[in-house]
Amino acid sequence: MALLEVRGLVKHFLGVTAVDRVDLVVEPGELVSLIGPNGSGKTTLFNCITGYLAADDGRALFRGRDLTKAAPHRVARLGVARTFQQVSVFPRLSVLDNLLVFLQQHQEEHLLARLLRTRRVRRLEAEAVARARRMLDLVGLTARADAAAGSLSYGQRKLLAFAGALMPDPDLLLLDEPAAAVNPTMINQMKEHILGLHRQGKTVLLVEHNMDVVMDISQRVVVLDHGQKIAEGSPEAIRRDPRVIEAYFGR
Repeated sequence: MALLEVRGLVKHFLGVTAVDRVDLVVEPGELVSLIGPNGSGKTTLFNCITGYLAADDGRALFRGRDLTKAAPHRVARLGVARTFQQVSVFPRLSVLDNLLVFLQQHQEEHLLARLLRTRRVRRLEAEAVARARRMLDLVGLTARADAAAGSLSYGQRKLLAFAGALMPDPDLLLLDEPAAAVNPTMINQMKEHILGLHRQGKTVLLVEHNMDVVMDISQRVVVLDHGQKIAEGSPEAIRRDPRVIEAYFGR
């Protein structure tokens, strides 16, 4: 069974079809990139998959479960995590506490248990702090763990968002332009982090405009244009596909 399957998904905005009958399959352990010109429907598709937008038609299935009408927190608790184009942090909280807040959004714990500070809650909190420190070490932010997140550079905030998405140990990770607006050193770091996840068997669906990143790390590339899927294949095949060349350069 595919980990993620999108069937004929449609989304309209004020008479404009942003996503037009898109089909997409992501198998367990795959690293797939979703590309296309600005306005081609990539982020809208992400938003429909993760519950931030309701699709007008079609379905998105995660392990066979229909996500189409699920709220974002329900999608997250099924094992789907994502990042966003616009990085948002809690600027006054520490870098470490930002990760703990992100994890809480993915957990179901009764309020009474938290208030009573049960043994289970204390154990989970200790495990969460330990995992947060491991994630900060992974992305090279250990030295900033106690700093206010608002003091981080934009690139560091991207790394923090990436670490936050990993906190619940998701089965499917959706990354929305992780390499956008960061310097070449940070881009290389992000590439290595994504490849490291792939080597661990994680499933990644990536939206990215940086074609060097896409071609270097993807197993498979899916191309959208005007909301429609126009091509799908290996990076080498996509690089040569006349439909893709037309979409990017023929306007």
